[in-house]
Amino acid sequence: MQIKGKTIAITGGGRGLGRAMALEFASRGGHPALIDLNMTDLEETRRLCAEHGVTARVYSCNVSDEVAVATTMDAIVRDFGSLDVLINNAGIIRDALLIKVKDGQVVGKMSLEQWNAVINVNLTGVFLCGREAAERMVRAGSGGVIINISSISKDGNLGQTNYSAAKAGVASMATVWAKELARYGIRIGAIAPGFCATDITAGMPPETLARVTAPVPLKRLGKPAEIAQTAVFIVENDFFTGRTLAVDGGLRL
Repeated sequence: MQIKGKTIAITGGGRGLGRAMALEFASRGGHPALIDLNMTDLEETRRLCAEHGVTARVYSCNVSDEVAVATTMDAIVRDFGSLDVLINNAGIIRDALLIKVKDGQVVGKMSLEQWNAVINVNLTGVFLCGREAAERMVRAGSGGVIINISSISKDGNLGQTNYSAAKAGVASMATVWAKELARYGIRIGAIAPGFCATDITAGMPPETLARVTAPVPLKRLGKPAEIAQTAVFIVENDFFTGRTLAVDGGLRL
């Protein structure tokens, strides 16, 4: 798919990887439809995208709300005239050990609230946005691309039962959707980033950051732009579908 002139919907588009992807697609002539809850962040991303001479619009939406997602997808199609690409990037973390043990006694555990919060946004949100985008792509009859942002944590990471489960799920959904939607000209991909230089890592103490990067063969964090370039590859390569690309500097958790 050629990016110029296409509508690129990005959840979690207000900052971090979402902003980086929005700017990369805007620089190539794509029109970003930015979805998030923080309107201040969204407006800043919209402004930066507009500097590339493209049309960018913002949409406040809770991706775990079925009605809100359907309404937002309808608004994007109405405003832009098409929905060509969806990037399911919105996500949160609520890390905790499954059970925390001290001196042989269980003193804490991951709460159901922590589990549900992450699953609702990171897994159910991807399901809802993917389903609603696919429906509108099929109606339009022009094909499309859906990209799910997974994580290297999909293979299991200490303290992330909820996050790892969700990120494994979105990678699996990419494979399922690729098989189901190919007949309609819709391709699906997933990206599993390693540790990247985002707002989360920027707030880490230096010693923590050093521990995070030490096992990475390339000895650094990933750049958001490098994840954005991977998304561009998936969109532009018409023979790519159903796979998850790890972009992690060689790290394997």
